Amino acid sequence: MTSDDAEPTVPNPATAEPTAVLPTAGAPDGNGSAAGPPLTGLTPPAPGAGAMPLRTPGSDSAYRQTNGGLTNGPTNAALTNGARSTSQRSFGRPEPQQQTFRPVYQGQAWPTEQPQYRPAYVPPPPADWHQQQARSYASEPQKLNRVVTIAGLVALVIGVLAGAGAATAVVALSGNDTPIAQQPEPPVGTGADPKIRTGSVSAVAATLLPSVVQLKVEGSDNSDATGSGFVIDNVGHILTNNHVVAAAAKGGSIQVVTNDNKTATARLVGRSPAYDLAVVQVAGLTAPSVQFGRSDQAVVGQDVVAIGSPLGLAGTVTSGIISAKNRPVTTGDDPAEAASYISALQTDAAINPGNSGGPLVDMNARVIGVNSAIATVRGSGEGQSGSIGLGFAIPIDQARRTAQQLIATGKASYPVIGASVDMTFEGGARVSAVSPSSPAARAGLRVGDVITSINNEPVDSAEVLIVAIRTHQPGEAVRLAYERGGRSRTVTLTLAQQIG
Repeated sequence: MTSDDAEPTVPNPATAEPTAVLPTAGAPDGNGSAAGPPLTGLTPPAPGAGAMPLRTPGSDSAYRQTNGGLTNGPTNAALTNGARSTSQRSFGRPEPQQQTFRPVYQGQAWPTEQPQYRPAYVPPPPADWHQQQARSYASEPQKLNRVVTIAGLVALVIGVLAGAGAATAVVALSGNDTPIAQQPEPPVGTGADPKIRTGSVSAVAATLLPSVVQLKVEGSDNSDATGSGFVIDNVGHILTNNHVVAAAAKGGSIQVVTNDNKTATARLVGRSPAYDLAVVQVAGLTAPSVQFGRSDQAVVGQDVVAIGSPLGLAGTVTSGIISAKNRPVTTGDDPAEAASYISALQTDAAINPGNSGGPLVDMNARVIGVNSAIATVRGSGEGQSGSIGLGFAIPIDQARRTAQQLIATGKASYPVIGASVDMTFEGGARVSAVSPSSPAARAGLRVGDVITSINNEPVDSAEVLIVAIRTHQPGEAVRLAYERGGRSRTVTLTLAQQIG
């Protein structure tokens, strides 16, 4: 290193060779003058001789690299001239720099404590430093839960079950090869936009209650039933469950009680046991129509409201969430009719006998389901059935199509593959019979084949297969995976239709 302002290399006292005479202190300095008499190895240094001068307090030299460019100190890194010091920080006290040591006489001990520079002036932090720190530690505000004030609790003894179902041993899915004609689509669920944006249960209830009615049914065989329904157009059509009005299918009467306590007689327009839906009509009904939402856009956890007449208590409002979707549910207790298979919305909103046929609505007051059934504790008998937080609703996307068919023709169709499945088999849907010339027969399905998936969705029971098929429409193509003799196979078939 030839630069005059470069610091000398620090010698290691453990390996340095002894020197008889060190360079004289009287050598010419930068001004060419002598500083004093020569020093020998036996001459003690003059006071202050060889000591490193301290930097001037208040200077900024602690924040700057020396002008020598590269240094060879024991701990110094190679830095270019003018580079930022490795010990410099954004603000606050700089880290101490290790000082170099130049022995003045032979045997001089290394100093045990290096001089420390502590500047008297510390640069202040930025003016908004506290705000910056506060923002970095600030957490998002917690969302407040809606609080619903409960006026009173009424203990009710439940006597009947809404839509409890019993599975049959074998369900025949016979095909119908008649051409599938396009049905007219009467406008339903096109009421005025509720324009509810507050997410308030009370606002949803105030909007929907005028559209919800109570049904009182008397059959020709002295059977009776009560349930709920809601207005779906401006000509008095009301959507409800089939099991609510089934008693009047062969004679009897259906009375409709509106929210303002007006009673009128309704006629049965049509019903679909396969989907557990029915439509009745009241001439001159002035109740407003509801607006349909989209059940396929419902998400687990979203808030919902159920409205109906549980145990004959008209205008009852309960709230909860969607706790599951696509839940396979079987309903129907009439041995003379086929069971209903529903890919249901599951909710914990309280649903009790009498809620059947009432609407399940989102927080924008749009109907997304038709309340149809509840789960009960196994072994509970009559007088003990009631809500346990597991209610099921028919998705409104399916209910809309069925209601349009019933209004247009009085009947509704549902899709079939043209085969029967064993309801007692577990681990798939085992084919027990195949109808001739049906989609299943044309696809090559045989008795004993075990269907394991439909459109890549697993099938672990006969109920799951039937429910999955009924989420489609006649004429649609589905892909089935099945096992035969230990080998997996796949086939695509087009769904036929059946009336019911």
